[in-house]
Amino acid sequence: QVQLVESGGGLVQAGGSLRLSCAASGRTLSLYTMGWFRQVPGKEREFVAAIWWNSGSTDYADSVKGRFTISRDNAKNTVYLQMNSLKPEDTAIYYCAAGHPFSSRGRYDYWGQGTQVTVSS
Repeated sequence: QVQLVESGGGLVQAGGSLRLSCAASGRTLSLYTMGWFRQVPGKEREFVAAIWWNSGSTDYADSVKGRFTISRDNAKNTVYLQMNSLKPEDTAIYYCAAGHPFSSRGRYDYWGQGTQVTVSS
């Protein structure tokens, strides 16, 4: 079992930055592909970014490419999502996930409880 806890969300003005953290307990995150997703109430959950457990390769949704960066610190058992140049449309609840999906947007086994990000215009 892996327990994931997100933090770092909050209210920021458009153009600002936030860094989300996802801390894991139970097992080492280095064994898992990690993903970030987001969801707006009433809409489907949307893929944001992923980092693969073995190669460290990253993948991003087109909507965040060039603005967001996913990274991992295996020593701290934590994954980060650095979000720059934030836009109001980035407002959502952000979730981190761990697993062994066939693709970045595939099925993950473990999910955090989410952290709210609100970007004001």
